Amino acid sequence: MALSISAALLMLVIVVVLIRRSGLKLAHAVICALLGFYLASSSIAPSIQQMTSNVAGMINGIKL
Repeated sequence: MALSISAALLMLVIVVVLIRRSGLKLAHAVICALLGFYLASSSIAPSIQQMTSNVAGMINGIKL
């Protein structure tokens, strides 16, 4: 059975867990989110998108 979730939802869950368990402060999480928005509008965004797609493809190709 394959489970498909969006990367944004997965990252949101990770941030919530880090805030609750590891002491990540809300301000740090907001700064990380703002950094993501700035990176998305920069010239490096296509490279990040391609790298993310490649990593997701590699993970999808793993046979358990």
